[in-house]
Amino acid sequence: MTSNATAPKIAIITGGSRGLGRNTAVHLAQLGTGVILTFLENRADADSAVSEIEHHGSRGVALQLDTGDVKAFPAFTAAVKRALNETWQRDTFDQLVNNAATYVPGSFADVTEEAFDQMFAVNLKGVFFLTQALVPLMADGGRIVNMSSGVTRICVPGNVAYASMKGSLEVFTRYLAKELGERGIGANAVAPGAIETDFGGGYLRNSKEAQRQVASVTALGRAGVPDDIGAMIASLLSESNRWINAQRIEVAGGMSL
Repeated sequence: MTSNATAPKIAIITGGSRGLGRNTAVHLAQLGTGVILTFLENRADADSAVSEIEHHGSRGVALQLDTGDVKAFPAFTAAVKRALNETWQRDTFDQLVNNAATYVPGSFADVTEEAFDQMFAVNLKGVFFLTQALVPLMADGGRIVNMSSGVTRICVPGNVAYASMKGSLEVFTRYLAKELGERGIGANAVAPGAIETDFGGGYLRNSKEAQRQVASVTALGRAGVPDDIGAMIASLLSESNRWINAQRIEVAGGMSL
């Protein structure tokens, strides 16, 4: 499938109602990109995100999705098709940001099978099969960003299962770039460092001591904020960065060098 080169770009962002997903949506909207965002439960947050997207002059649509429920993906794909047709009079989209994730801390000795399966379903299996479901709707020349993590490079106690899945996601990203290259579709993994959001219960955002600790091991001397990530992803998805492909890009201010 191909898209009209003169039409605005359209992005799908999972977990786009809050945190880094929402920040990315807003930065893309500022570039004129339309956004379909997913949310798990909080419709109010999703509607607020759509309003913010539209404040910047772009179109936004919020669709409910549990990214850990593969059986829900056919219905979601059908909803995406309807949204593309009704909102943009298109049958394709251009950019996919697999941002939705879940996190259960635990050392190797303490991780339970239940916690492992929960993280696996959302952080790896869900990304794999949702991408598989959506790529047929992606325009040739499209772009994919998979959200990884700085803990695939830095070993931080309590992250063994989460980091292992994010590491697998980075391998998946390279294979996507290889297998989808014949359609001109690029794929990269973005690995944020320690960012002040509500992810993981908002510990870093709410703890001044944690922020000081992160700042002490970061070359630029502070913890990250959502604008550091959303702006970078929007730039990565722009035409000026179209030749960046199959890369893991850490966005951490020089953390633990």
